[in-house]
Amino acid sequence: MTKILITGANGQLGSELRKLLDEREITYGAFDSNQMDITDQAVVNEKISTLKPEVIYHCAAYTAVDNAEDVAKDLNWQVNADGTRNVAEAAKRVGAKMVYISTDYVFDGTNEGEYEVDAPTNPRNEYGKAKLAGEKAIQEILADYYIIRTSWVFGKYGKNFVYTMLRLAKDHDQLTVVNDQFGRPTWTRTLAEFMTYLVDHDQPF
Repeated sequence: MTKILITGANGQLGSELRKLLDEREITYGAFDSNQMDITDQAVVNEKISTLKPEVIYHCAAYTAVDNAEDVAKDLNWQVNADGTRNVAEAAKRVGAKMVYISTDYVFDGTNEGEYEVDAPTNPRNEYGKAKLAGEKAIQEILADYYIIRTSWVFGKYGKNFVYTMLRLAKDHDQLTVVNDQFGRPTWTRTLAEFMTYLVDHDQPF
């Protein structure tokens, strides 16, 4: 049986992925930030070398996009860039395939149509830059990996835009939101199923 390790186990996506694997009666190892701080290379090496997974679903990330610009700029880079590199290096040591969740923020948003997989990247904010650095680290270190760029993630677990709007609607007669951003909301269940599909079939949809 394939040995699986999940980082960011208690986040939106990590929680959904665990639920999916539980339903399929698939065993796995799962760590949240308290159990495995991905910015600590020694801890990452110890956890991954002990479990020796064949597949690592790397769901851990710093996702507060606005804070990543200033108050949490360093933390953003430590988690999304350095932390991802730590996981990739540990994955290489044990020969694990890695599935990395990246973001549409690696693009600059100026394209009039859809972005192709090989479209030039040009992140405009610190979050996108750090996530792109994570992508490059994986591509540099590993030969066996998948990078999934997603956006506007929502689901049953954790905080997301849908829950925020529902909460605000309880206390406000009228809501004001920005109207200069366009995205495609991604349900965590769909994303979790896609991640496992890639690994199980070793090819995209």
